[in-house]
Amino acid sequence: MQKIVNIVLFGSALFLASCGAKTDATNGGDLAAKKAQLEELKKQQQKIGDDITKLETDIAKLDPSSAKTEKTKLVSVDSVSTGTFIHYIDLQGLVASEDISYVSPRGQGGLVKQVFVKQGEQVRKGQQLLKLDDAVYLKNLQQAQTQLTYAEDLYRRQKNLWDQQIGTELQLVQAKQNVDQINDQIATIKEQWSMTNIYADVSGVAEQVNVRVGEFFAGVVGQTPQIAIVNNDRLKVRVQIPENYADRINTGTKMIVTFPDANKTINTTASVSGKVIDPNSRSFYVDAKLPSDRDLRPNQVALVKLQDYVATNAITIPVNTLQTDEKGKFVLVAANENGRWIAKKKAVEIGQLYSNLIEIKSGLQNGDQIITDGYQGLFDGQPITVTAK
Repeated sequence: MQKIVNIVLFGSALFLASCGAKTDATNGGDLAAKKAQLEELKKQQQKIGDDITKLETDIAKLDPSSAKTEKTKLVSVDSVSTGTFIHYIDLQGLVASEDISYVSPRGQGGLVKQVFVKQGEQVRKGQQLLKLDDAVYLKNLQQAQTQLTYAEDLYRRQKNLWDQQIGTELQLVQAKQNVDQINDQIATIKEQWSMTNIYADVSGVAEQVNVRVGEFFAGVVGQTPQIAIVNNDRLKVRVQIPENYADRINTGTKMIVTFPDANKTINTTASVSGKVIDPNSRSFYVDAKLPSDRDLRPNQVALVKLQDYVATNAITIPVNTLQTDEKGKFVLVAANENGRWIAKKKAVEIGQLYSNLIEIKSGLQNGDQIITDGYQGLFDGQPITVTAK
């Protein structure tokens, strides 16, 4: 009985397997046929679409009134014109004085006995600023003058004897040399004594006075000058220029200098251009003279525009209207064809960019109507409605 059951089950399994195989074969055949049919219909659809487009074009040429009205897009245009395009390098500079004097003693310095200037005071060239301790020089001078009196008296006596043909010529010469030597010594002491008087070398404002009575005056303590005089009548602006602009910025370069805090703008030119690249900042300096102005002060911040490129009869467009595709840069212009406006793509070659304007080297000409608003999503040949900007 068990063998019979097994035989029946085995036969049933074979029957079901054969049925399943037939179903899969049938389904697979139907799917392939449907795919082939779909592909054929797509080809027919493409051909029909192409035929319809061709017929519509031919009919529109023969009978323009029968052409269907296409939906247009509203755009704004601006007429292209030529003009002068200037490119600037925008940097930040600082105001500096060409006459800043850091007062120092002519000798080794000394103890301060009197101070004749206060910070912020106006001083003139040659005005005395300090008096240093001169006690030693006065004592030396007094001793030398006493010695001179004695030497001069000795010389007179020796001269009288010589006139009476008494004594030798050598004694007379030695007496005269003593007088001359003491006079030279006195002159040296007086010169040293004069070094105890400290004078201003330039006229200006005493910007720093960092010395008091009883302190030692050496001119500079550490890195700080004890007295600094600034003359604001001769000011300049200094700008550090990156080294990659070394071939574009030179003496004579036109500059526009703006002082935001003073609300002033000055046109000037580079008066000095550094010839050495700073190894730390990789830059070189440029100085430009500034007119005397009470609102300008050393170390004041200045915004500087350095003119490095000028093109006359140049065409410029807003940089946001420039687009890029696989073929390169292009812009969209409005063209009137057969009484209707369409968007037209024009390939362009670009030049310098400054602010929001970019120079167009080729591709546009004077009078072209460039689309400035509504150009997003436009394609070449699309009908448009034009409004002036």
